[in-house]
Amino acid sequence: MCRFFTPKTIKRGSGPGGLDSFFIFMGLMSKKKLSSQEREELISTLKARFEKNKPRHKGIEWAKVQARLEADPEKLWSLHEMESTGGEPDVVGYDKGEFIFFDCSVETPKDRRNACYDREAQTSRKEHPPKNNALDMASAMGIEILTEEQYRELQQLGNFDMKTSSWIKTPADIRKLGGAIFADFRYGHVFIYHNGAQSYYAARGFRGSLRV
Repeated sequence: MCRFFTPKTIKRGSGPGGLDSFFIFMGLMSKKKLSSQEREELISTLKARFEKNKPRHKGIEWAKVQARLEADPEKLWSLHEMESTGGEPDVVGYDKGEFIFFDCSVETPKDRRNACYDREAQTSRKEHPPKNNALDMASAMGIEILTEEQYRELQQLGNFDMKTSSWIKTPADIRKLGGAIFADFRYGHVFIYHNGAQSYYAARGFRGSLRV
């Protein structure tokens, strides 16, 4: 699992968040390739999850999904990042010749929490700024943060975020005014809320999507 950095959070020196760590991180990011063992373990995990949750992907054959994954090492790397940060990615659809993966963990991915919405929000917060922001983390992983429509589609496949919440893609007009939106599932319903984009909480992360 990679540690996430943004230019404003890099410090001089070799400690956590320091330049040495940053350059190591950038080297890992540039590879975006898994070892044979990592690849085999991830595919095994994804296959087991796929077989256990067949209602999420009716009519889709695992063999075709695996063939696509094995032909695209970078997408497989992104799925590894989703998995290693607690997202439990799974196939949720097929569209325009591509398989669609969403983070399907019951609660928002545990290693993507305590992050504000985007870099602008992160750098504008002068007191106790968060170490990460959702949009940069998603970009570094090679995935897209879920839109409101996608989040509602996810909730049709089960009950997610019953104790936590997840940032979702915020419309430009809302973000321009300093806000961002997030969602959760309570009382049998999906709720969409607003908050200052610079806010961050231990129970809020984000969910991503990946097309393969």
